Amino acid sequence: MAGKVANGMAADAAVEGPVAASSEAVSADVTFSIDAEGWIAGLRRVESPNADARPEGEPPCLAVIHAISLPPDEFGGDDILRLFTNTLDPDAHPYFAGIAALRVSAHFLIRRDGEAIQFVAAGRRAWHAGVSRWCGRERCNDFSVGIELEGGDAHPFTAAQYATLRRVLAALCARYPITAVAGHADIAPGRKTDPGPHFDWSQLAVAGQPPRRF
Repeated sequence: MAGKVANGMAADAAVEGPVAASSEAVSADVTFSIDAEGWIAGLRRVESPNADARPEGEPPCLAVIHAISLPPDEFGGDDILRLFTNTLDPDAHPYFAGIAALRVSAHFLIRRDGEAIQFVAAGRRAWHAGVSRWCGRERCNDFSVGIELEGGDAHPFTAAQYATLRRVLAALCARYPITAVAGHADIAPGRKTDPGPHFDWSQLAVAGQPPRRF
């Protein structure tokens, strides 16, 4: 999602600059590993009910980068977790009334301090892409992994977030035939804008990740 849920996450169904990593954030020298089901060892796990089985014989081959903040342009709370677990209070903020009933999720959330939270095993289908198309294929949820960065269109992402993102992507590439990384805006052009203009794609190129494709 880009700043707002409606701008960067499936609605058919996000402190600028680097910040110090919290005690829960992942150390920069950690190498992630994914088990047979698609869970990364050592990450905080908050399982979302908003997921189901992928089509048979369809491993993920695309990673989709999103951005989200709840409330919009506010960071550090647990409202993203509540949205992904269907426990968001529609009365807690005026914006929430319009999104609390959504049934959405992502595989991962990377917070501003670099902490990574996993909601759905990568071998399962999270509900993150909405109406989408990639290289002529529709229903990107079927064959993609969704990675949310806490942020939005108006905010640069942090060094800690990029460091964790690189490790998550490296683990995904080691387990699955990931051939490309795209933004939500790339798979839903005109409908979505995230991860937004401040996302630095060169951070992934330097890490040797799969190329962003258009």
